[in-house]
Order: sequence, then C-alpha cells, then structure tokens
Amino acid sequence: MAVAMFRPAVAAALFAGSLGLVRLAHAGMFDDEEARKAIVDLRNRVTAVEDALKARTAEAATANAQWTEQVGALRGSLLDLNNQLEVMRGEIAKLRGHGEQLTRELADLQRRQKDTAQAADERLRKLEPVKVTIDGKEFVVEQDERRAYEEAVGVIRNGDFDKAVALLGAFQRRYLGSSYTDSTRFWLGNALYGKRDYKEAISAFRTFVTGAADHPRAPEALLFLANSQAEMKDAKAARKTLDELQKAYPQSEAAVAAKERLATLK
Repeated sequence: MAVAMFRPAVAAALFAGSLGLVRLAHAGMFDDEEARKAIVDLRNRVTAVEDALKARTAEAATANAQWTEQVGALRGSLLDLNNQLEVMRGEIAKLRGHGEQLTRELADLQRRQKDTAQAADERLRKLEPVKVTIDGKEFVVEQDERRAYEEAVGVIRNGDFDKAVALLGAFQRRYLGSSYTDSTRFWLGNALYGKRDYKEAISAFRTFVTGAADHPRAPEALLFLANSQAEMKDAKAARKTLDELQKAYPQSEAAVAAKERLATLK
C-alpha cells in the first residue's frame, strides 16, 4: 500500500522536471552546460525517488513476510493447541470410562458384600438356639436338635414306625439330657406300639410315666401301656394299669376311656 501511494509522487516529480526543461528551452535562458546539469539533477531526483520506492517496496515485502510468518506461527500454535485439546479429550474419555468401570466394580463389590453378609446371617440364624414349646413346656434347644426331633415325630405321623423307632433311639443316644427326653419317650412308646412290639412299648411307656408323672401326656401313656398289656393277653396287668390311671388322673379323658376299656377286659 505504501508503494502505491509513493508512485504518484514520482510521476509528479518527473513531470515537473520535464516542464522546467521545456520552459528553459523556450526561454533560451540556458546553455548546454546548464541543460546538462538540469538533466543530471533530474536523473538524481528520479534515482532518489526510485531508491525510495525500492526501499518502501523492500519494507513492504519484509513486513508482508513477517506477517506471513506470524500468521503461519499462529496457525501452527492453533493446530498444536487443537492437537493438545484432542489429546485431553481422549484422556478425559479414558478417565470417564475408568471412573464408570470403578463405579460398576464398587457396586458389584457392595452387592457381593451384602450377599455375603446375608448368607452369614442366615448361617448364624441356623446355628442360633431357638425357643420351642412342647406339651405346654417351653425351653431352648439347638436347631439341629429341634430338626432331629421333628423329623422323627413326622415319620410316626406318616405311619413309618420302624424308621421312627430308629430315629428316636438315635436321638436319645445323641442328645442325652435333652429337654425333648420326655416327649421322645412317649413317642417311642407310640412307635413301638404301632409296629406291634408291645413288650418294648410297655417298657417305653412305663419309663415315661415314671420319669414324668406330671406330664400332660402321662394319662394317655398309661392307657397305651394297658392296651399293650392287653395285646399281650395279660388282662390282669392291663386292669391294674387302668385302675392306676383312674386313680392318678381321674379328671383326664384317658380315665374315661380306661373305665370303658375295663368293661371289655375279661
């Protein structure tokens, strides 16, 4: 732009010099020596103008080169920044993915811990003693003991008396002094009676009544004992047991049944 503005000035200088020569020629005021001086002066002025124009052009070229260099450097910086931004975005994406993975792993760990805690609680509950009530008597027993007792009694109710005798015998041997002892003796007598082993049934019922005379099932046990004696054709012993039942537990339902049973014994 500076060079374009400088060109009219050069043209004006050249025109002015030419005009001066014309005027001198017409006036006839200059000789050849003066004319030559004028031409030299004009040439010097033109040279000066051209030198100035070249200088301005060089300055403009230098400025343009500097500008181009600065623009190139700026573009390089922007490209570098953009590359850095892309790298940062990639790292952020990786960190986000890693964070999501950690979140999932933490949730999975918490879920496993919860499941483990629940399983442990369940195992502890299975091992903890429990309170039970049998025939009006409340006591605390281990859970495996309770399961063994309930299994044996359940077998009796299903009519498998041989298996019930085996289970009740095993229970008595394993859990000596158990709070279920009185009940197991009563149900053992029932199982023996059910399998028609009347001799052993008599022994089981007598052991039960002797050891737990105040048990709510004692009258019933005496009635079964008398029936077992009757099945063995020992009517005398059966009548004696029925008399014992009526005297010891006169208000019981078993006593009423005993009175009816006495009427049928011969």
